[in-house]
Amino acid sequence: MNLKSLAVFEVKLDPVLDLGDSHWGSRRVINIVGGTFEGPRLSGEILPGGADWQVLHPDGMASIDTRSTLRTHDGALLYLSTSGVRHGPPEVLRRLAAGEAVDPAEYYFRLFCRFETGDERYRWLNRTLAVASGARTTEAVRYEAYSLG
Repeated sequence: MNLKSLAVFEVKLDPVLDLGDSHWGSRRVINIVGGTFEGPRLSGEILPGGADWQVLHPDGMASIDTRSTLRTHDGALLYLSTSGVRHGPPEVLRRLAAGEAVDPAEYYFRLFCRFETGDERYRWLNRTLAVASGARTTEAVRYEAYSLG
C-alpha cells in the first residue's frame, strides 16, 4: 500500500453552533461557507452549504463528520464526506477552542475521505479511499489528502 498526494483542502467555516450536551456528547455544527482544493489530479472550489456535524466527547476528543459539495476546475460536481478524530492534551485543545494559532504537531487530527460523483472524468474517485492530516485555524480547516494505492 502507498500514499499518493490527492489535494490540499482549505475549508472556510462559519462560527461554531453549539447545540449542547446530548447522550452522544456535546453536539456542534460548523457550517462550511466555501474554500478551495488543489492537487495533481484534483482542483477547484468547495461550495457553501456543507457542514461538520461534530461531537465533543468528555475526554476532549472531537468526532468529525463532514459533508460538502465540490466543483472541480473543469465544472464537475463531487460529493465529499469525511470522518475522523481530533484530540490532544487539554491545554492544546483549550488554545484551539480559544482561536489561538496552534502548531498541528501538538495535536492529532486525521480524516478518512470518501468521494462520490456521476461525472465520467472523475469516476475514479468513487473507487478511491483517501486519508488526510488536518489542522484547525480560527476560520478554516486545512487538510492534506492522500489516496490509498
